[in-house]
Amino acid sequence: MADINAVAKQFTDFYYTTFDTNRATLQTLYRDNSMLTWEGTPILGAAAIAEKLTSLPFEKVQHKVTTLDAQPSSPSVASMIVSVTGLLVVDDSTNPLQFSQVFQLIPDGGSYYVYNDIFRLNYGA
Repeated sequence: MADINAVAKQFTDFYYTTFDTNRATLQTLYRDNSMLTWEGTPILGAAAIAEKLTSLPFEKVQHKVTTLDAQPSSPSVASMIVSVTGLLVVDDSTNPLQFSQVFQLIPDGGSYYVYNDIFRLNYGA
């Protein structure tokens, strides 16, 4: 297996750069059986996930990753769980939002696709 942390970093760099510049193209990272849970709401399938991501109510967004952790998720397949925390700057706001996101990546040819994706904003108590 390739260095799991290097793969996770490469994936998240690509994912968040793409999200910040052209969210619609993220659909290629998902499959029909992929699931996104966005703030507690489950969304199934690549097309529905892309629709959700492109309909979010902001013009500009910038993700700033602060932590990144990865673990293998299967003893027999080179799949992995990737956990991310960071800051989300929306429409040039001076008050970034804290977020957490977890991906389960499944090998697909020489690359990976997102099987599971869980996203939450983290609000202070």
